[in-house]
Amino acid sequence: MVRDTRGAVDEVGPAERGEADQAPAPAEKEQVTVPEGAQWYVIHTYSGYENKVKANLEHRIASMDMKDKIFQVVIPVEDEVEVKDGQRRTVQRKVFPGYVLVQMLMSDDSWYVVRNTPGVTGFVGSGNTPIPLPEHEVKAILKQMKAETPRVKIAFMKGQSVRIIDGPFAEFIGVVDDINHERGKVRVLVSFFGRETPVELDFLQVEKL
Repeated sequence: MVRDTRGAVDEVGPAERGEADQAPAPAEKEQVTVPEGAQWYVIHTYSGYENKVKANLEHRIASMDMKDKIFQVVIPVEDEVEVKDGQRRTVQRKVFPGYVLVQMLMSDDSWYVVRNTPGVTGFVGSGNTPIPLPEHEVKAILKQMKAETPRVKIAFMKGQSVRIIDGPFAEFIGVVDDINHERGKVRVLVSFFGRETPVELDFLQVEKL
């Protein structure tokens, strides 16, 4: 999608709490109104510098008073379930390694602030002209980031030998015959008494050899 042209209940009364109750409530985060002309642009970063670029850019936006021109800095990530050492765990995976999204009003000043942020190698665009992301692509990326069900990391492919690690067929060795990404299922051919029998399993029930 990116083209270069991731208790207990407190029963203590107010009098017993002392001065703690007198502490001021934390200030609410300032709400910034994004003007209609703001668009999303893609910047390219040095490999592995996405988080550092985001922190550097947000610091520059604040210190250079650019909050009215640069509004959001987003690293596209999604939750992914993987199996490691026999244990399932959920990790955050960068959807587009080496890229960061920036919502901004493009001008000479805002371009300068973003382009000269440490770790940024340039805008994605045509020549020296940054090209904004189409609105439908932005919505698809942000929706993917908010997905409630994590995607499953697939570490195997069709025709590959795998070991079944869960269920009634645990410890059997088979060959991947089909992968259904939408359903999160894989069909494995397992040999029983010299005959190959297809078994449908969850992605997380198998591991590659």
